[in-house]
Amino acid sequence: MKLNQNNQGLAAEQAAVRFLQQQGLTLVTQNYSCRYGEIDLIMHEKNTLVFVEVRLRSNRAFTSAADSIHYHKQQKLLRAAQYYLQSLDRQPPCRFDAILFDNSSYQSPEWIRNAIDT
Repeated sequence: MKLNQNNQGLAAEQAAVRFLQQQGLTLVTQNYSCRYGEIDLIMHEKNTLVFVEVRLRSNRAFTSAADSIHYHKQQKLLRAAQYYLQSLDRQPPCRFDAILFDNSSYQSPEWIRNAIDT
């Protein structure tokens, strides 16, 4: 059975959560949405809040998973993260990571820490 695009995205996010939990991160929330955009995963790594963008590219004829996080997408992520941070009592250190899958087997993701310079 072939998964539709939404199901593939959800499967990639679930695989990313499992991968990051194996690396010691804990899930805070998934699919955080506000008027500025959506953040796929928000996780903790020790005292750092990690905003994670998950990308899946099953067809390499188009851009790579990493290249699909273009400037405008980065700006939406930054605004959504700023909005999320306003709801917290204290401002923890934070960073933006990307988990990239270049196939639909969800195996061996590429983990880019500090994928977006703030």
